[in-house]
Amino acid sequence: MSDRLRVLATRAAALLSTTVLVAAGTAALAAPTAQAVQGNSGTAAASCTATQVVANGGFESGTSPWTSSSGVITSGGGQSAHGGTSFAWLNGYGSAHTDTLAQTVTLPAGCTSASLSFWLHVDTAETTTTTAYDKLTAKIGTTTLATYSNLDAAAGYVKKTFDVSACAGQTVSVSFSGVEDSGQQTSFVLDDVALDVSAGGTTPPPTTDGTRTPAPTGYTVNLTSDTSGANWSGHQSIGFTNPSATPLTEVYLRLWDNYHGSCPTTPITVSNLTGGTTAPLTVGCTALKVTLPAPLAQGASGSVGFDLSIAVPSGADRFGRDGAFNFIGNALPVLAVRDAAGWHLDPYTNNGESFYTLASDYTVTLDHPSSLLVPATGTSVDTPGSSGRTVTTATAKSVREFAWAAGPFSKISGTSPGGVAVNVYSVSSISSSSAQSMLTTAKSAVDSHAARFGAYPYGELDAVIDNNFWFGGMEYPGFVLDLVSTTALTHEIGHQWWYGIVGDDEYNSPWLDEAFTDYATDLALGGTGTNCWSSVSWASSAEKITNSMAYWDANSSRYSTVIYNYGKCALHDLRRTIGDTAMTKLLHDYAAAHWYGVSTTAEFKAAAQAATTVDLTSFWTQHRIEG
Repeated sequence: MSDRLRVLATRAAALLSTTVLVAAGTAALAAPTAQAVQGNSGTAAASCTATQVVANGGFESGTSPWTSSSGVITSGGGQSAHGGTSFAWLNGYGSAHTDTLAQTVTLPAGCTSASLSFWLHVDTAETTTTTAYDKLTAKIGTTTLATYSNLDAAAGYVKKTFDVSACAGQTVSVSFSGVEDSGQQTSFVLDDVALDVSAGGTTPPPTTDGTRTPAPTGYTVNLTSDTSGANWSGHQSIGFTNPSATPLTEVYLRLWDNYHGSCPTTPITVSNLTGGTTAPLTVGCTALKVTLPAPLAQGASGSVGFDLSIAVPSGADRFGRDGAFNFIGNALPVLAVRDAAGWHLDPYTNNGESFYTLASDYTVTLDHPSSLLVPATGTSVDTPGSSGRTVTTATAKSVREFAWAAGPFSKISGTSPGGVAVNVYSVSSISSSSAQSMLTTAKSAVDSHAARFGAYPYGELDAVIDNNFWFGGMEYPGFVLDLVSTTALTHEIGHQWWYGIVGDDEYNSPWLDEAFTDYATDLALGGTGTNCWSSVSWASSAEKITNSMAYWDANSSRYSTVIYNYGKCALHDLRRTIGDTAMTKLLHDYAAAHWYGVSTTAEFKAAAQAATTVDLTSFWTQHRIEG
């Protein structure tokens, strides 16, 4: 918490006009629900170009065109942005005060679907668990979407999403009003406000919708390594909310890298857990059930904290040690997901991935010997530690997991023509010319994918290169492991979009990340997929592109052929069926509609059908795409 009064001098002095009307509060809604709003729809036009209509939604370009109370749009004072450096900070004075923020937007006629989203962090000094003293009201036009209060305080930002399609074709005000009483301070911090409109078919499901829980609000990790960088110990905490109407009585932590040990002797150890009661490890020691002290109702928040130790095993693996070089992927415990199918407690697969997770923010502090370089997910800042040590603090916004490496790497850096900072870390056996080649590939790939699917959002991109990787390459947000291979590195960087930004259930729908990424790799490298579908030959009637990893683990020799090759060939065939222009727009809009969300086969099929007048029913059957 911060003293709001101490930072007033750094904030804007002018009191700007506002269009906000303070509404009578509604019941607090800590989790977003897809709500239709009241209003008269505009006259429909014949066509709609999907777009985002809020200007300066990240507050990085000053105050315009927002109208607000004095000093609401800022970049300091003890709060932090969700993305970039600026944000909107309402209230936080600890005295009777009202703050307002608003922008008038026009939803284009003909765009029948509209989704308003924003990221909210609530910070309070109030100690009550029952009384809403301070409130923030979010509105569109004269319709109140939700009211939040000091009772919604939690670590990190939470994304709120609302269906505002009833405002299609109208000019309306998107507005926020914060009212604080004379008691303890409550700060309502907003960032990355967006209002996405489309013609329908690709409207995003809310990132924190009622079908997926718990919704993580932030991972905070502090770890210290030994001299080798192979052993780490410290503490981790996880905040979360329950967006589901079904009370949340437990959560599960996935300790994925325990697959690499002999249960119950495991390389990942969780101890001294607070915030719940643990049960014995299950699913090969990769799942830890935590029973919560009391059921969490819809919109309620919880957290768990625990001591954590990590021991990296020998072997050039995505979690392994190749001589002096340590690769530490999937080592941090993450929250399992409960959706309409129940809890996802699938086993680890070495064939592909099992990692179905929801996007969250990470703050990870890594204390290590200064002789080791530590590339990591997110944007890193190094500061001096104790004698001979360095503290690397990595912050990452809206990522599904966090990975890092530690070793005496050689590092080269550059910036892509599109402005993305790229770092290549090489083990000692990689030549400088090979490292330079991979830097060139990475800069080209990140810009190529961004041009097709949307701007790369993770700041810097780290590529760690070792030709001893038996698996070829592995993707993490903002961080990839790879061989010296143009095709493989372009593929792994493509995963920044297809799994990283557009998430999926990797165990049950692996084609949604691998096939889409291999298709993206073809596009980036000039591949056309000409006649590739004509070479398809099915092994059995049970073999389908949409099969789960349970099937592919039992039929491992066919996994790469079907998921990667047949999968991308099906997408090439879809492009030929609906046309290049329609396919380009489909994937761009689909990525935008599921940005930081979760894709399903059914949603993609619906979006594809909405993008064309061709009946695709027989196409899905021919290509064995079910769901």
